[in-house]
Amino acid sequence: QLFLDDAKMKNFTSCFKEKDFLRFFFTRLRLNKTQRYQEDFPYISLCGRERNFIRCDDTPVVFTEQLKKDDGEILSYAHSGQVLTLPFEPQKLYMEPRNGRVYHPAKPQVGGIGLVRSKLAIELSQYFEFPAGQASPSHFRWNGERIELKNEWVKDTQRFPMNEECL
Repeated sequence: QLFLDDAKMKNFTSCFKEKDFLRFFFTRLRLNKTQRYQEDFPYISLCGRERNFIRCDDTPVVFTEQLKKDDGEILSYAHSGQVLTLPFEPQKLYMEPRNGRVYHPAKPQVGGIGLVRSKLAIELSQYFEFPAGQASPSHFRWNGERIELKNEWVKDTQRFPMNEECL
């Protein structure tokens, strides 16, 4: 959910929901490499001459829904339905063993990693296979297939969580 930084109440009724605005905002979202406010605001969305400096609890992209599109599957982010999507790559789901959060690849300009919303992660977790005594899954059962999880991609990502629980 997207809020103004100084919003007192941060809930679904006070977040930005207009899909055209979300598309505009998120397609311009990048890592902040401006040398301005980088420590407090690691992301930026350039909107003309305006600079929207951004911070987030974990990642700026949060996948909120898994959908079917044409012959494939996609993950939607920012509560945008079909407006903001990326291909679903089940072999690249990653569960962080320290906190149980689930991640999926996102666009490189936002660090290459996005958080899977808790509700969706819980739905997907029934398909994870955990080796005995391990905190992270090794396989994912999807569409009748047993898929080995490939987590090498995570080491090449960048995250700047503001919430210590997300580290």
